[in-house]
Amino acid sequence: MELLSNTSNIALIVIGFGLLIAIHEFGHFIAARWAGIRVESFAVGMGPTVIAYRRGLGLRFGSTAPDIKTRYGAEPEKIPTEQLHADGVGETEYSLRLLPIGGFVRMKGQEDIDPSNTSDAIDGYGSKPVWKRMIVVSAGVIFNIITAVILFVIAFMIGVRFEAPMIGAVRPGSPAATARNLNGEPNGLMPGDQIDSINGEPMNTFADIQIGAAMSHPAEPLILKVTRAGAPTPLQFEVAPIKDATSGLRSFGVTPARSGLLADEKDVAPLIDSMLTRVGLSAAGVKPGSLLTAVNGVATANAETLDLAFKQSKGKSVLTTWSLAPNSALPTLPKLTSAPETPAVVVTAALVPEPQFEPLFAQDSMAAGEYDLGLIGFSPLVRIESVPKTSQNQGVLQAGDIVLAIEDRSGPRLGEFRSLIQTYANRAVQLQILRAGEIISLKAQVDRQGRLAVMVGSAWNLLVSARVVERVMENPTDSKATQTIATPIAPLELRPLTKIISINDITLTDWASMRDALWVTTTDAFGKDTSATLNISFQNIQPNSPVKSAMITIGAKEIKDIQKLGWSSPLPSELFEPQMITRSAHGNPILAATMGFTETKKLTVLTWLTLDRLARGTVGVEQLRGPVGIVQVGTRVADRGMTYLLFFLAMISVNLAVLNFLPLPIVDGGLFLFLLYEGCFRRPPSVRFQNAATLVGLAFLGSLFVVTFYNDVVRLFTGG
Repeated sequence: MELLSNTSNIALIVIGFGLLIAIHEFGHFIAARWAGIRVESFAVGMGPTVIAYRRGLGLRFGSTAPDIKTRYGAEPEKIPTEQLHADGVGETEYSLRLLPIGGFVRMKGQEDIDPSNTSDAIDGYGSKPVWKRMIVVSAGVIFNIITAVILFVIAFMIGVRFEAPMIGAVRPGSPAATARNLNGEPNGLMPGDQIDSINGEPMNTFADIQIGAAMSHPAEPLILKVTRAGAPTPLQFEVAPIKDATSGLRSFGVTPARSGLLADEKDVAPLIDSMLTRVGLSAAGVKPGSLLTAVNGVATANAETLDLAFKQSKGKSVLTTWSLAPNSALPTLPKLTSAPETPAVVVTAALVPEPQFEPLFAQDSMAAGEYDLGLIGFSPLVRIESVPKTSQNQGVLQAGDIVLAIEDRSGPRLGEFRSLIQTYANRAVQLQILRAGEIISLKAQVDRQGRLAVMVGSAWNLLVSARVVERVMENPTDSKATQTIATPIAPLELRPLTKIISINDITLTDWASMRDALWVTTTDAFGKDTSATLNISFQNIQPNSPVKSAMITIGAKEIKDIQKLGWSSPLPSELFEPQMITRSAHGNPILAATMGFTETKKLTVLTWLTLDRLARGTVGVEQLRGPVGIVQVGTRVADRGMTYLLFFLAMISVNLAVLNFLPLPIVDGGLFLFLLYEGCFRRPPSVRFQNAATLVGLAFLGSLFVVTFYNDVVRLFTGG
């Protein structure tokens, strides 16, 4: 219940959201007064009136309507404007309502949900020319756009930090991994690549990259302009995003670049602590929040340099240098800001590389885009890495637990594990666990989003295979070219939970030793570009299972894949904070104004594109957020500082503008269409038609509210 944990942030977001709606209504109010339309009421907030003001009557607790009725014997709207003015009384009641969630304007002769409520009075809405009424109807949207520009300008004058538009990791088999290089160089995007533009649109942040992929048309590949270290000129790549099974959005399979700063948020710190202990860094004093400053004596500012060093290590140790008390500010791209000051406390420690394994795209994957790591069709079991204190399974599962079965599914691979757990959303699931050499059964609780709320990884220390991959997909990103081939162990038809004992009489102890054995036994065949026949011994872990031996043939292609396997970092890049970039006008108001207008324009187009992609089905309704979701996200944003809050409110203001100008009855866009019809045909649509259209609009908005409210509540109670 994150939403309920920060009252001040909630208040800020609610008030901010309410003010944006009030500003929208203020636009209508100003335009109505300009047009000579009588405004009966202008309210900030909704619900019962707390305080009201009317010229000639002053301030009142509650509405001024009873005073008017007492004086004139009629409701305020029944009293002619001339009579009120003659008595020194204003026609407009200004009020502050109990609920700070917006506001409204009530004009004479105009009511959104009752088109028949018209007036022939000279100061009535319907008596004014169509073009003036168009301005009145559009004014709320215009004011929201102006507000967004102003908020963006303020934010850019101060400076706002975002994730840099730089690639940290490329998912194996993803569209990014196979992206076509239009410069004739090797295909595929690489870690460290900076994406400058997509289809000519500049990429200022990593979020821009994600949005560009999510909003892409399924039938049209994207053209990426990329700056790559060592390349004399920018490169161009063609990539076709696909729908991600986890997020539900189109993507091309990249993650943001990471800085050298270890994350220290309370929900990930225990996992990082355990990882640091496992690799021996804790003994040197390295902890969450420490900063990586050099790799093998060469100064560095990001985790990608560390990953590259391990890839090039050939299995030898890599020397790392750490600052134990770094500056609080995250390191940024060198070309944008200066590097943080070098702290006084520095330590060095050698890290041992971990062996790299094959990405296996299983034919029987349970989710699109799923893959597992393994060797020749073998894949490790799932290991529980960490159980956060906030997890519903705290005290049930423990770090180090190895999953042997989920319900009746024996030996699930990591990808299968995630997919299977999702099918038990909001239910308890039976797990069989190996804990400290003992097999136990337990019930774990799955949340509404289909998660156990634990950190999981692969059990590389235990040479027991999960359900083997018998056939792999060769082209997992191209449905037309995808084909499957048998893995070397497919003929064995092995059961899950198979312990691999030896290869060609080389005794195996863990997955790293298995990889070494495969290297050694296939080296001669690799040099001759031929296949190799190996003798493998194995045994199921069930009691009294016999040891078996069998011959397997590894083809020349598979041998090449084995020999290409290198080394990887024992510290996953996900443990480090993202590489940040500061978007700032550097105190230049003209530049800030330009950036504010550009950002407003971009977000306006993006909001329209989002609606278009919703209609096309490439963006799911589960991505929509309502008021509760806005507050939930806003509280997280507010934690990052006032500039982020201003930026967030500017985005909401743009969204309000676009949504209010949709061509739907009941909102400003629908009313504008009615006026456009009236201007063309010299008469308004019939009241019957307007009533019917209004009902349709109300039904649509009501359905949208129900969907977004449901999404918000699910996210609220599941931590999404």
